[in-house]
This record gives sequence, structure tokens and C-alpha cells, in this order.
Amino acid sequence: MNLRPTAGLLAFCALAVATLTACGAHEPAASPTTAAPPTTATSSPAATPPPGTAGTADTAGTADTAGTAGRAGTARATVTATAPAPARPAGSRAAAPLPPRPDAHGEAAYVRALTAIDPDIVHDDEDGAVDRGRAQCRTIQAFPGDTDRQIAEAERRFTSPGHPEGFGRAKAARIVDAVHTQLCPAF
Repeated sequence: MNLRPTAGLLAFCALAVATLTACGAHEPAASPTTAAPPTTATSSPAATPPPGTAGTADTAGTADTAGTAGRAGTARATVTATAPAPARPAGSRAAAPLPPRPDAHGEAAYVRALTAIDPDIVHDDEDGAVDRGRAQCRTIQAFPGDTDRQIAEAERRFTSPGHPEGFGRAKAARIVDAVHTQLCPAF
């Protein structure tokens, strides 16, 4: 009885388990709502590998564990791993959903509110102004008590050819109020 293929297979399985364990050691614990699918490792016998492939891993994720090419019954193990979802940086929040696009009446009221602050905020791009406002709603929802952050994001987000650096802190605060009132009052 030849124990070399069995010993090689056991060594490979131990190495695969150690590698998978080490890969997951630095991942933060997944929350119940974002748990990644389980990682699986399976072994299966396969046909004899072609000459010259002994002891190598191929691109399909299989490796010759016996180290002997040309022998019948050579064991090959297949390791299938599912990559976990990328972790967010510490202190970051998940992106809030955008509010629905307003109807024609709501959009007109929002554009009038922005035009009352400064006509150049809209600068003949009503769709763009609505899109920027909806993105600002996401910031309002993500940082509900942080008015400084909301104003800074509005100042960065609402620019025009005549105001490439934004409209200033005072107008940005008024923009945040208009966005909040007109597009996402529930936030």
C-alpha cells in the first residue's frame, strides 16, 4: 500500500485550512446583515495530470498534491474560496439611499429656492441641480447632527463656472436648508 498520495493530500488539506484561516484572521467580524457566504474546501480524485504538472497549481484553483506525475489515482484537491465583502474603514458609514426624484412641481419649487439664493447655483442646469440636491440629501441623512459637515459638503458639491470654489459658507448653509426643505424633509 502506497501512503505517499494520502499523506500528500492530508498535507495539502492542512495547508489549505491554515491558509484560509490566516486569510480571514484580519477581517473584522461580519454583522448578521452583511455576513459573507461560507468558505468551502473540497477534495476530489481526478484523472492523471499531464506530464510536467507535478506539484504545481493550475489556474482553476487545483493543485497536484501527490507530487508525482503520470501515476494513476493521483489525488488533486480543489479549494473554492469566496472573497468576503470589502470592509469599510473604521468610523465610516454606509451610503444612504438617494431620495426619489421630485415631480415637476417639486422640482420647480426647489429650483426657485436655489435661484432665490443665487441664480448661478442652477446655471441653466436644472437636472444637475436636482441631482446635486439629492446627493446632498444623502449627506444630510448620513450626518444628521453635523451641520458643519453638511455645509462643507454643499460648498464642495454646489459649484458653477462663475464659482468654481463654491458659493461660500453662508450660501452653502442656505443651500442645505433649501435641499432639506424641498427634496428630503423626512431626513
